[in-house]
Amino acid sequence: MSTPFPFTAVVGQDDLRLALLLNAVSPAVGGVLVRGEKGTAKSTAVRALSALLPEVAVVPGCRFSCDPASPDPACPDGPHEPGTGAERPARMVELPVGASEDRLVGALDIERALSEGVKAFEPGLLADAHRGILYVDEVNLLHDHLVDLLLDAAAMGASYVEREGVSVRHAARFLLVGTMNPEEGELRPQLLDRFGLTVEVAASREPDQRVEVVRRRLAYDDDPAGFAARWAEEEAAVRARIVAARELLPSVRLGDGALRQIAATCAAFEVDGMRADIVMARTATALAAWAGRTEVLAEDVRQAALLALPHRRRRNPFDAPGLDEDKLDETLEEFGGSDDDDPDPDPGPDGPGGGGGRPEPDDAPQGDGETAARPEAGEDGQPQPSGAGEQSAVRASEPFRTKVLSVPGVGEGAAGRRSRARTEQGRTTGARRPRGALTKLHLAATVQAAAPHQRARGRSGPGLVVRRDDLRQATREGREGNLVLFVVDASGSMAARQRMSAVKGAVLSLLLDAYQRRDKVGLVTFRGTGADVALPPTSSVDAAAARLETLPTGGRTPLAAGLLRAHDVLRVERLRDPARRPLVVVVTDGRATGGPEPVALAGRAARLFAADGVASVVVDCESGPVRLGLAGQLAGDLGGTAVTLDELRADSIAGLVKDVQRRAA
Repeated sequence: MSTPFPFTAVVGQDDLRLALLLNAVSPAVGGVLVRGEKGTAKSTAVRALSALLPEVAVVPGCRFSCDPASPDPACPDGPHEPGTGAERPARMVELPVGASEDRLVGALDIERALSEGVKAFEPGLLADAHRGILYVDEVNLLHDHLVDLLLDAAAMGASYVEREGVSVRHAARFLLVGTMNPEEGELRPQLLDRFGLTVEVAASREPDQRVEVVRRRLAYDDDPAGFAARWAEEEAAVRARIVAARELLPSVRLGDGALRQIAATCAAFEVDGMRADIVMARTATALAAWAGRTEVLAEDVRQAALLALPHRRRRNPFDAPGLDEDKLDETLEEFGGSDDDDPDPDPGPDGPGGGGGRPEPDDAPQGDGETAARPEAGEDGQPQPSGAGEQSAVRASEPFRTKVLSVPGVGEGAAGRRSRARTEQGRTTGARRPRGALTKLHLAATVQAAAPHQRARGRSGPGLVVRRDDLRQATREGREGNLVLFVVDASGSMAARQRMSAVKGAVLSLLLDAYQRRDKVGLVTFRGTGADVALPPTSSVDAAAARLETLPTGGRTPLAAGLLRAHDVLRVERLRDPARRPLVVVVTDGRATGGPEPVALAGRAARLFAADGVASVVVDCESGPVRLGLAGQLAGDLGGTAVTLDELRADSIAGLVKDVQRRAA
């Protein structure tokens, strides 16, 4: 077994270490979500924590790690008699992003359950993690139904496996830790809320601290055991402090004054529901125990708010997590009670993992800056000359709810909420022979397959004689996520009459829809003399929104170049993710300039998409009294449909999906 990097040797990252330690003291806090860029010691710190946890006593031979002092009466390996157990280190179990549902919750032997009536159960990762740590790296890339199962088990402290009337339940209480890189996509708000605490981590910009990080890492790589030995004393001190804090925790008093501050803070920041209040109360109590106190102070409430609230105050996926600390201090001062006797609160407990009250390293300014639309002088709606200058970026108008655009047919892509697909989740549409392990039994089809052979198999009792060949897998139809590739015209003609603000608002609205439907998105822009991939296909919708916000306009309209670049992006993405079907959204007025016969060239480029059967929609941005109808012509070449900016938000596009499907058929 490899020697883990010592927890106390992690340089900086005070908030990360504190959040992990508080959960080690009180697992009821609800786990930690660690957000940050790659290479910031997220995984290193989590893996190092397991070495600090006290050993656990388990019933010998129990696959579900039952506590010998109070064994689970419903344990599948039970019943166990209370008694003395064996000590073993606390486990840290990693959940791979590509894990199956059966690997997570466990699996029943369906054949034995039907033919013998026995519960032959193979435990999953939730059972392995009981009374330890369950670590999910890149939790934002985990399939939604797995995240739902995971968080339900974390909330209830138990895992349930149901297969056609046969059920198994076992205890599953663990410290849940997830890490994610926001650039690769966000978690849904309701899933964010299920994590007790969140911290933002970033690499230090201080040269001295970066030097120390490199020095320690090189020393560890050269001699892991020797490096760990040099930090053994510090590790033992933190381990002892965790044990002492756990013993002190039941004695910590959460007074009425602190409770009023917690309630007032959650109300002031308008967080939804009551989970935030409960998490803050548990976190403040754990902070007091970690500091060796039996009374919760205002400083504990403040630190608890900084760890428990930032991810709960987001109102849409494009909001960065954060907390206004001035507002927090004003609220705590206004509702301060007799429990707060310290006029100058310390930002956090001392010692390893202590200190720090700023989970968000950067607080983006909200000022307008140079965001007002600047119409170009002399713009009359016609294509600009080649010498047209670049204009500064304009802000997007307010997003609005759009109608769903879907890809025709039935796919087999990643689970999502846009287009029809054959998935593991959804309504049952038929049955087939299983390919590999059976996961979803179609009971009626299985019985129908086995029934003709009962006499030949010597059936004599009421039980059905079932063989492997009789089993049938249920086929289900649900929804998939697609690749929505935006091809946005950023030329000078789009800036006419300040249309770019409305165009950006429309694209932002479609991005919000893509976020809700669990799509991947990409962004290609064209202007001047060529086209650029502003954002390669990614699950990070907020990254696309950020690129869109800073998009400048100006110059000619190389429509053909934009379409060809988009076609090339789809070709490469098809090799990387062949099951994910694309939907191309071209946002343009249909004009094309630059080079010989630009409109005809754009038409030939568009017909490449039609030949490949790619679903497409053209958002027609043409305005003014004179309309050329070029966007509609482009939609015809693409084999898709056209919709105006006004129609995109109106009920009149209710038939848009049918139009897309009819034209693509």
